[in-house]
Amino acid sequence: MTKKLAKLKYLPNNFQIIQNGDYVECAVSGKRIDIENLNYWNVELQEAYFSYKEAFQKKEQLDKK
Repeated sequence: MTKKLAKLKYLPNNFQIIQNGDYVECAVSGKRIDIENLNYWNVELQEAYFSYKEAFQKKEQLDKK
């Protein structure tokens, strides 16, 4: 089965599926995140993160600016 990239709109406590798919990609590492395992994202940047580690890395990058 071929997995398809989904398009999501990230909301404060949820996300909305814009285009159906099986996964999204981490904005920091590029790793695939299955939709059912997606737990970390940034509403303002509209980005998904593989884990808290990548989310923290992104926060550190933004804090340096």
